[in-house]
Amino acid sequence: MAKLTFCGAAGTVTGSNYLLESGDTKILIDCGLFQGSHFCEEMNYDPFVFNPEEINTVLVTHGHIDHIGRIPKLYKEGFRGKIISTEPTKDMAEALLLDTEHILFVEAGRHAPLYEVEDVERVMHLWEGVPYHKHINIGPFRVEFYDAGHILGSASILIEVEGKKILFSGDLGNVPAPFINPTEPIDGADFVLIESTYGNRTHENIDKRKDELEETIKETVKRRGVVMIPAFALERTQEMIYELNELVENKKIHRIPVFIDSPLAIRLTDVYRKYSANKMYFNKEALSLIKKGDAIFNFPGLSLSLTTEESKAINDIPAPKVIIAGSGMSQGGRIIHHEKRYLSDPRSSIIFVGYQTAESLGRKILDGETIVRIAKEDVPVRAKIRAISGYSAHADQPQLLHWISGFSTRPQKIFVIHGELENSEVLATKITTEFGIETHVPQQKEVVIL
Repeated sequence: MAKLTFCGAAGTVTGSNYLLESGDTKILIDCGLFQGSHFCEEMNYDPFVFNPEEINTVLVTHGHIDHIGRIPKLYKEGFRGKIISTEPTKDMAEALLLDTEHILFVEAGRHAPLYEVEDVERVMHLWEGVPYHKHINIGPFRVEFYDAGHILGSASILIEVEGKKILFSGDLGNVPAPFINPTEPIDGADFVLIESTYGNRTHENIDKRKDELEETIKETVKRRGVVMIPAFALERTQEMIYELNELVENKKIHRIPVFIDSPLAIRLTDVYRKYSANKMYFNKEALSLIKKGDAIFNFPGLSLSLTTEESKAINDIPAPKVIIAGSGMSQGGRIIHHEKRYLSDPRSSIIFVGYQTAESLGRKILDGETIVRIAKEDVPVRAKIRAISGYSAHADQPQLLHWISGFSTRPQKIFVIHGELENSEVLATKITTEFGIETHVPQQKEVVIL
């Protein structure tokens, strides 16, 4: 019988990693990094609950580090099988993993580095990119990728084995997304693993989020302050470029300097440009703009700060200005230098446009701490703080329920994963109440027979 082990992102958001076994064939769905609290990050150094040498294939839902960040560790410890994802995910993976390797090296402390540059390079030789809906056979498993609508190239993965269908939602998108295609409907499966990042929340709608972005920038410009936007390098930065492009070109905000201060985000934006004319990934609205000659990831006043010198030079540009930089949770990266400089300025603003894990610097600022510790210094928080939840790339509770409602095959059981425990439990209860389907919130290392 098929066996499923929850090796990560069970009772927590990060560290996605699931082992599916049938006979002698073992496949992983994702192998991500634990992120957020010190306790979570320590878990990255724990041994895998399986033997990496015995894994035949790793299936990757998308490129976020909490889904791919331990793949080089897997290689370092003996994995030599295939890695399969969509083509955009493969194209982004090397830059993302090399960036993470550098961060892990700097922050290793008492630990040996989790992996090294050579491990990333060797991993990429095992990586294969496939289109959506290509049927893939791995021993007794039949695999198909569907568009999850979360970020460019993101996928839900449907696996058939031993006469059963198992559906891994991956991270589901917040529909409608600005430029990528929406979450693709799926007929359903016997067993479903569904994410629950926002399992107890309802997002603001897309029009409201644009209005809030416009309003915050206008107010900060009027005060002659600096707008800081901590943004994930993958998807969130490209969304911000896309929507600022729209605001600038439609003359809704004054043309002021806008800086993308993230080498990783700049490299990933090149991947977005590569696929931007491909209808498999980009929606009709974006394709229409491109056809009319609009460079959707560029606009007058936008500057890309690739080098350290270019980053430092941003300080010399007088306010008002907008700075978009990583990391999205203010846990590192160039954003912390700008926060250290401008958080104490009451004329300035900081806009959070992504999920902030418990104990992250971003969460502390959002929770109203008046003094935060940045680079060994206490920094008073006087800047205006704004959180725009509508920019989340994750489906909210109504969207998660809508995805389930589209199943023509009624699942025997739904496992609620990839969420803080309270969020997962709220969603599980809601699913059972609305659909009468049995649900379960698994624990780390829990094993179930399917």
